[in-house]
Amino acid sequence: MLRSAAAAAALTAWPDTHLARDVWSRVLHLAVTPARPGAPALVIALADTLLPRTDTPGALDVNAPAFVDVIVLEYYTEEERAEFLAGLEAIDAMSVTVAGAAFASLDASAREPVMQALEDPAQRTTPAGRTYSRLRGLIVHGYFTSERVQREVLQVDVIPGRFDGSAPLHVRERSGVRRG
Repeated sequence: MLRSAAAAAALTAWPDTHLARDVWSRVLHLAVTPARPGAPALVIALADTLLPRTDTPGALDVNAPAFVDVIVLEYYTEEERAEFLAGLEAIDAMSVTVAGAAFASLDASAREPVMQALEDPAQRTTPAGRTYSRLRGLIVHGYFTSERVQREVLQVDVIPGRFDGSAPLHVRERSGVRRG
């Protein structure tokens, strides 16, 4: 039940599920990797902190940072992209203030106070808070729409049972008129 609720929440967070499919096909087609310059270390570190590997794959296992990368680089306007990148810098500046170093260079325990500061409702109107909220949504959406999570975690069976595309079609005759 929790898996279904999480999937529903993730899919409703983004109104166009066709866009998610398109983005994932772009990720696979372009062979985008987290090492690509568009996905900075901060995005990778936040993805790993938000959805770490447990008994299920984590955000890095399904390449959620690449999903974010494609969205930001190919679907954001120039203004949105500039605001997003400035927000990433603001997140790192907050990390330096709260924990003494850039977020990606912190270990898991040192990231906790930064995450708490980012989750603080007072941060929602700051550039760091707005970008964190947007980034968190992209990571979660990318994670839950990835093929691996759909199959292994949520166990979505798009075509239940068996698909047999070449099954014979039996046409019934009615009133002497054959249809087909």
